[in-house]
Amino acid sequence: MGYTFLWFALLSFFLLKENAIAADKVPYIVYLGESPSPLAGISQELQHTLLAKSHCELLGSILGTLKEARDAIFYSYTQYINGFAAIIDPETADKISKLPGVVSVFPSKGHQLHTTRSWRFLGLESDGYVDSNSLWSKAAYGNDTIIGNLDTGVWPESESFADDGMANVPIGWKGICQNQSDPSFTCNKKLIGARYFNKGYNAFLVSQNKSLEALNISLETPRDNNGHGTHTLSTAGGAFVANANLFGHGNGIAKGGSPHARVAAYKVCWPPVNGGECFDADILAAFDAAIADSVHILSLSLGGDPGDYFQDGIAIGSFHAVNKGIKVVCSAGNSGPTAGTVSNIEPWIFTVAASTMDREFFAYVSFGNNSIKGQSLSSTSLTVGEYPIINSTDAQAANSTANDALLCLAGSLDPTKVKGSIVICTRGTNARVEKGQVVLEAGGVGMVRFSLNQHRVDPAPQILSFSLPFSPVRTNTGAKNQRLRCLLPLSGYLLLLRAFSPFRAAFFFSESAQRLIQMARFSLNRHRASTTDNQGQGILDSSFETATPFSYGSGHVNPNAAADPGLIYDLNTIDYLNFLYYHAYSTTKLALVKSGCLGLLKSQDIKDFNYPSFTIYNLTGSVTVTRTVKNVGPSGTYTATVEKPSGIQVTVEPDSLMFYADEEKKFKVTLEVVVPGSDYVFGSITWSDGTRYVRSPVAVLTSS
Repeated sequence: MGYTFLWFALLSFFLLKENAIAADKVPYIVYLGESPSPLAGISQELQHTLLAKSHCELLGSILGTLKEARDAIFYSYTQYINGFAAIIDPETADKISKLPGVVSVFPSKGHQLHTTRSWRFLGLESDGYVDSNSLWSKAAYGNDTIIGNLDTGVWPESESFADDGMANVPIGWKGICQNQSDPSFTCNKKLIGARYFNKGYNAFLVSQNKSLEALNISLETPRDNNGHGTHTLSTAGGAFVANANLFGHGNGIAKGGSPHARVAAYKVCWPPVNGGECFDADILAAFDAAIADSVHILSLSLGGDPGDYFQDGIAIGSFHAVNKGIKVVCSAGNSGPTAGTVSNIEPWIFTVAASTMDREFFAYVSFGNNSIKGQSLSSTSLTVGEYPIINSTDAQAANSTANDALLCLAGSLDPTKVKGSIVICTRGTNARVEKGQVVLEAGGVGMVRFSLNQHRVDPAPQILSFSLPFSPVRTNTGAKNQRLRCLLPLSGYLLLLRAFSPFRAAFFFSESAQRLIQMARFSLNRHRASTTDNQGQGILDSSFETATPFSYGSGHVNPNAAADPGLIYDLNTIDYLNFLYYHAYSTTKLALVKSGCLGLLKSQDIKDFNYPSFTIYNLTGSVTVTRTVKNVGPSGTYTATVEKPSGIQVTVEPDSLMFYADEEKKFKVTLEVVVPGSDYVFGSITWSDGTRYVRSPVAVLTSS
């Protein structure tokens, strides 16, 4: 009996220990840099097979056997990105990171999604008419540009992806329509490709002891059951759709930034788990496939906090895409308005933040003799009367958390407490439309959503003291265009009407800002932008104060002007590698990222990085920086005009440059402290030939 008990105890101990070890294993990415050049005399398929085999051998050298390595690896990146993703423990990851030929090893973290008049607002059309000076006309509406979108997939039946009148798919396209498990999903001459990437998501669920059955989802389809991917892809390249509206609002012809472009969906985002829904492992796999598919532009409305460039799937994938000549456009994120909350800050990514526009759909909530103006698309309004008003946290369901109730997440509200009431929900995590649906399903008659951290005065306590009749929705197309970078108080202004999944029919507001420059195939140029609103006044920030370049960046996009920029600050892959070299990335690792670059790397001060802005930190005395500009217009002479930051003397030398077509020239800028200050001061340098204006912001902080 004693021996039996001892054996049972020992067996239990080892089983518990094994489970504890297994619980420590999570998905990691092992990044090995650029895929090697194809070997002579072997096929591409064999090249990929051999590279995948080398990944097993590398991991097997640590785990002990090739079988263990094969069981652990769930992705091998073998086309343009070299590396693999595997479920391993931290100790194994640390050992791999010390091996020669390894650039980085990092956990496959989750990234968050970033959430008809707009093209008229941007000057591409006027009352339905597109003149010859419009970028749309000059670029044939993006004809045959191939736009890839990394997101939640696509709803192929949407009219935005109809292929009426389109020619055959371009010969250079190598993508597929991955619909083997979903025959109802079809591609066409407009939606020319769709893929899904779920192994990273599935591996994370396994590591967290979660099941797909509990989430009640299907992983084997590129179909969009969320809606986010459909609306971002239709914004980028949706076809013309007549008589588009939502609940009778925003009537007009819906279309994307490149209506005649071809589009492809790469599904990398899945239902949220532990704060992340788009995992690095899947994102890298999608980048590798999209590069091989021969897309021209990649669009991403997702991201996370900035970190190590070689420990982030978006940073790595976008670098290899840009290295192959593919433009990568990302949104700046939904965070803010505090400083340092922008996502996707890599210099090789074209990152764009949100702004408001000159159309708003507004309604009022009234309490006593006071009213608060907000945004609404409701097709009905409450009649004047007495309605109970409750905070969502006061209606918390028994099986929910206070935070879920605060955000009005699905299942978080108790119907017995909500019925017949107006519920106050707080901004965050889920879409505002979902919050309203949650309140409706719980029996509520209305929902008010607040961004409490963005109000100078919190109106919620006042509202709780009164009944709130809701006014009918009204449309105003003459609204002052604040052009805020960050999210707006009271839900923001409507920016676009676009396609959406029928499972999640809704309006999306200004969070996903990169839609403004999906015309990147036409012209990717940062210099033809405005720093004033539609009334000629300075752009305001989210606190309605005059904004600085730290809020608006280069300014508000001007697509037509960007078609003829004159001068550009050009950058290439070697420039980006020198940027990384300055940030202490070793030449050994950089040589893995880009073969043959060692002889081209040079020690360069970051202040001379050829970026179209000038930022100097802790300036004492004076400093001189160098830039190179390239003329992409006709021959001509450009003269520099300086707007000096307060207390700073700025000298441009030479201050006049004569260019032939396609000629490059250098100039120097000297900044000297005249009156030290305690905070950043701002100015600008503008090169102009009298017709074209190339403006660069200047930001200086003097040393204390």
